[in-house]
Amino acid sequence: MKKIILIFTVLLTTATFAQDKNKKASIEVDGVCGMCKERIEKAAIRTKGVKSAVWSVETHELKLIFDERKTDLKTISKSIAAVGHDTKEIKATDEAYDSVHPCCKYRDEEVQKDHKKEKGDGK
Repeated sequence: MKKIILIFTVLLTTATFAQDKNKKASIEVDGVCGMCKERIEKAAIRTKGVKSAVWSVETHELKLIFDERKTDLKTISKSIAAVGHDTKEIKATDEAYDSVHPCCKYRDEEVQKDHKKEKGDGK
């Protein structure tokens, strides 16, 4: 009986420590400019357990380091959607999207074209 209890204790301890304190992940987040970058990164960092958040305007990739004992990607995505930015997993509500600055309306094709012109990427 003691062996069974010992084995159970070891397995339980191993499962508890299996979650990573510095989990690295990346998610795709829609946005078009530097103001979007600031808003997205702030929303992610303000999520309990997120240690680092860096979003790329060019690739729309948000690179994260977080404590998966305190949060997960779905929770982080919800925080980002709450400030008006879509992720692959969660779409921002129309109300949240409407709250972003007019130059940040990434769903609008004209705004996207304007930002490409500014970067010299397109016509």
